[in-house]
Amino acid sequence: MQPALDQLTIFITTYGLQIIGAIIILILGRIAAGIGRSICRRVLEKTKTDTAIISFVGSLAYVIILVFAVLAALAKFGIQTTSFVAVLGAAGFAIGFALQGSLANFAAGVLILVLRPFRVGDYIEGAGVAGTVKDIELFTTIISTVDNVKIIVPNGKLFGDVIKNVSGYDTRRVDLVIGIGYGSSIQKAYEVVKKILDDDERVLSDPAPQIAVSELADSSVNLVVRPWVKSGDYWDTKFDLTRKIKEAFDENGIEIPFPQVVMHSAQADG
Repeated sequence: MQPALDQLTIFITTYGLQIIGAIIILILGRIAAGIGRSICRRVLEKTKTDTAIISFVGSLAYVIILVFAVLAALAKFGIQTTSFVAVLGAAGFAIGFALQGSLANFAAGVLILVLRPFRVGDYIEGAGVAGTVKDIELFTTIISTVDNVKIIVPNGKLFGDVIKNVSGYDTRRVDLVIGIGYGSSIQKAYEVVKKILDDDERVLSDPAPQIAVSELADSSVNLVVRPWVKSGDYWDTKFDLTRKIKEAFDENGIEIPFPQVVMHSAQADG
């Protein structure tokens, strides 16, 4: 019994302070990790960063500080932490190499959330797809096409491609090409189109709409009609203007030519 008590006394005397010190380091490390996470979240919230990024960065800061606290606690026992760091580095490299595609998507997702080349609700074209952005996640972006098909695009592929953000600006220009016959009056056509644009409340006065002759084609004189509208009114305005111009031209006797084929037949003598 006495030898056991002697060994316990020696163990407590030798390692007691080290154990207490290690426990204190772990407690302080956990407190510091919590404080670091809170500071990161507050800083990012002030910059109006996406909530997914705030949560990730806060958790990452918490884990990093906690890992340093554990290494410091192990060092109190005289354990060489250099080998642990080397093992962690090798493991991190192996995991990163195996998951390089996922990590690329993750990095692209972070850049999309930070740089904001597009937002939820924007209509974009990129990575060979086009549609409205429904959700931006850390690894993928959810896009809904005009016919309501859900498309999940890896962020790495999307961010590495040219992104066309149709909703990036508040206004858009509608481009229409209207052909009239060579026998029709260009001035009359101009006046009819201008009246249609003036009567449409969706057409903006600044920038002013443009009506001009763009081409003397084979069978028509082509007019370009370029009014500016709010981005949300683009498609409705384009469809309505096309219909109204056609109806107004019919009422005013302005010809809209269409392709025709003339066939000649030869009759044999006798």
